[in-house]
Amino acid sequence: MIIATGARANYLGLPNEEKLKNKGVSACAVCDGALYRNQDVAVVGGGDTAMEEASYLAGLCKSVKLIHRRDEFRASKAMQKRVEENPKIEILRSHVVEDVLDVAADRVTGLKVKSLKSGEARGLDVNALFVAIGHTPNTQIFEGQVDMAGGYIKVKGGADGNATATSVPGVFAA
Repeated sequence: MIIATGARANYLGLPNEEKLKNKGVSACAVCDGALYRNQDVAVVGGGDTAMEEASYLAGLCKSVKLIHRRDEFRASKAMQKRVEENPKIEILRSHVVEDVLDVAADRVTGLKVKSLKSGEARGLDVNALFVAIGHTPNTQIFEGQVDMAGGYIKVKGGADGNATATSVPGVFAA
């Protein structure tokens, strides 16, 4: 048997975020970025994926706001440097997204963000929010049946080159 269940994107959990998915809220800049060509957009996250999304969108969009809840990024130094040197990307460190606007318009028209240092909340005029805060593997059905780590199925990388074998003979993961 081959297990290939994939993973689902993590979202912020904001009430309006769910209502505006596919109406300006996305977890895939490559999939949806072209819909916002020459428009203002935002990316939330601080890892390599968030940096890649922001860099990609900067090539398509008028401007990109990169929002991260911490002062420091988890992304590699090379990815951070690329983003920090891009004049089309504005970085908002120590900020969180409090709400996505505008359900009444049935599309994203902006965000409400809050500084974690000052407590000040303000609006950002953007046409899309790209969420890049990780993924959750779709492996719950296999819990207790194969060895897992952090929700991901562990595979062997043995000398035999079989990097898809799991802890159960005849069961492989891809």
